[in-house]
Amino acid sequence: MTQQMTLLTLTEAAAKLRKSPASIRWMIHNGTAPKSALIGGRRMFREADIDFYISQAFGDAA
Repeated sequence: MTQQMTLLTLTEAAAKLRKSPASIRWMIHNGTAPKSALIGGRRMFREADIDFYISQAFGDAA
């Protein structure tokens, strides 16, 4: 059984974090953004990494 990995664009990740895409770009520049990768020239985020980032902010991370 394989797990489905959901990828989010920068705009989708920004919406989930309730930040502007420019804020996410700034966070990437500062090294404070969730993990991301350039795939085909587009900045992509794993949805699981965004969820983990949110959990860390609330102190829920294991």
